[in-house]
Amino acid sequence: MGDVNALVRRLIHLRAGGRTQITLLAVCPNSAAVLEAAIVSAARSRAPLLFAATLNQVDRDGGYTGWTPAEFVGRMRAFAREHAWAGPLYPCLDHGGPWLKDDHAQAGLTLEETTAEVKRSLTACLAAGYALLHIDATVDRTLPESVPPSVDTVVARTVDLIAFAEAERRRLGLPSVAYEVGTEEVHGGLADPGSFERFIHGLRAAMTARGLLPAWPCFIVGKVGTDLHTTDFDDGVAARLTETVTPFGSLIKGHYTDWVANPEDYPASGMGGANIGPELTAVEYRALADLAARERDLLRGRPELRPSRFLDVLERAVEDSGRWRKWLLPEEQVTRLADLHPERREWLVQTGCRYVWTAPAVEAARQSLYNNLRPAIPDPHRVVVDRIAATIDRYMTAFHLVDSLTLLAA
Repeated sequence: MGDVNALVRRLIHLRAGGRTQITLLAVCPNSAAVLEAAIVSAARSRAPLLFAATLNQVDRDGGYTGWTPAEFVGRMRAFAREHAWAGPLYPCLDHGGPWLKDDHAQAGLTLEETTAEVKRSLTACLAAGYALLHIDATVDRTLPESVPPSVDTVVARTVDLIAFAEAERRRLGLPSVAYEVGTEEVHGGLADPGSFERFIHGLRAAMTARGLLPAWPCFIVGKVGTDLHTTDFDDGVAARLTETVTPFGSLIKGHYTDWVANPEDYPASGMGGANIGPELTAVEYRALADLAARERDLLRGRPELRPSRFLDVLERAVEDSGRWRKWLLPEEQVTRLADLHPERREWLVQTGCRYVWTAPAVEAARQSLYNNLRPAIPDPHRVVVDRIAATIDRYMTAFHLVDSLTLLAA
């Protein structure tokens, strides 16, 4: 099937000929269970699959998954062997740019410092075999929070990072990689249609001037109606953005596709790709919460057995991480999760648990939960993986990816 660039060219060709409408799916590998479930879904759907790993998730320091880029790619390949899947899997970087890693923002790094860190991570991603790099230069911590960087600034920083990545790729003797640019976030200043077009044309001119057109991005991220708080995809906006970028050989990619109400509209509007991630964390949490409820039933009246207290351990780990605070509403001036309404507290735990799945206490409690369940459920881990895979299957079907390999590889 070739690389991601070839895959996008094939999609554009098929659409131009009226032969098919397909949207590629990218899964954020925010846990080992999600990574495995995605490969299970790809194998039974017989479809290509992209993985969009942020620097928070996977980086040289291990990220919150505990994986370096090389370890992530190795784990992906190991799961593919375990599930006998030899189809195309594409490891990708998501949101690679200044201050887009939480640690960089919290440490107050300068532009030069955060850019240097991002460049070192780009090298690690290339060396690990990543197939696509999302270059996102839309955040500028030197400006007031309400002021987005100018389009010219975003263009210049994007081109500088692509130029660096291309130089590193050649130095390492690696084949071509694909690129993705832009953001759906308002902070990037690209949500407005006029700014979006200025960005595209400015990027084209700057990459031409520096001899980088062979590295022109195959995906450009567009704001298509969905965000952290909305789930309605705007197929009209998507179609207009697609018309803007297709003449350049690119397709629109949507982020925040989680829980989208109308995923079947993505292919019809010409969307090239879509990312999902937080929804899969929620599914993993709910599956484990259901298993914890089953454990309580199994252990009732058996004081000789020690309960895992998995949900208590998980909540404590989320609270200790402090990550839940970034989702607090202005009126929620609290210092502990226990000070919140139970439903709100559970939402914060469910949303923040991806940051602590690999915490030693959480891993130990999860193993204890599984051990307690095995007399009734021989493979609790597979129950979790299957729940996540079923959610991914929904997108595989809606995006017309089931049995798509033959068509895409032709």
